[in-house]
Amino acid sequence: MKKELLISLFIVIIVVAVDQIVKIWVKTSFYYGEEVMITSWFRLLFIENNGMAFGMEYINKLVLTLFRVIMSVGLIYYIVSLSKKGSIPLGYMICFSLITAGAIGNAIDGVFYGVIFDNPVFPATATMFPPGGGYAPLFYGKVVDMLYFPLCEWDWPQWMPWVGGKHYLFFQPIFNIADSALCVGIFVVIIFYAKYLSMNPTPDSEEV
Repeated sequence: MKKELLISLFIVIIVVAVDQIVKIWVKTSFYYGEEVMITSWFRLLFIENNGMAFGMEYINKLVLTLFRVIMSVGLIYYIVSLSKKGSIPLGYMICFSLITAGAIGNAIDGVFYGVIFDNPVFPATATMFPPGGGYAPLFYGKVVDMLYFPLCEWDWPQWMPWVGGKHYLFFQPIFNIADSALCVGIFVVIIFYAKYLSMNPTPDSEEV
């Protein structure tokens, strides 16, 4: 097995493992909506969502979960195919390893979390593998989010159109490690490796 593929798989395994460890810890240690202040601009705030990264909801839950599973399988295949080429930078493969890890991390939530966790009444915390069963069927689990970075906030001047007098908080989205890996991977690929996206991920002729 090529060194590049081993590195990529190692990154995927580590990121997914850390993502799931943090999610399980938050899910079983925090009641829903509980917030822990690490610093004034970094907090842990436990929420769950049915949707995409940063809590966006545009697609049916079952469709979204199935899409994540299919995308995860496709990305793994893509990484393996990339490893057979001799002209792909390691950085490009690392980026797709992060994207793959992000997809897998959130896919695990959607597929399994409804089955393996209950949904207790406030202020109780969730139980893993509860005797009475989980809160939702397979493929209908919610994604656990907890990373919250309210970096700064201010009140818009009254004279400003549309937003005058309103309070604004930056940065509002609450996300998880899988979301972070996914976004970082996509961002770096677009900025530094966009030209490789159109390449055919098949082995170079000299490697066949």
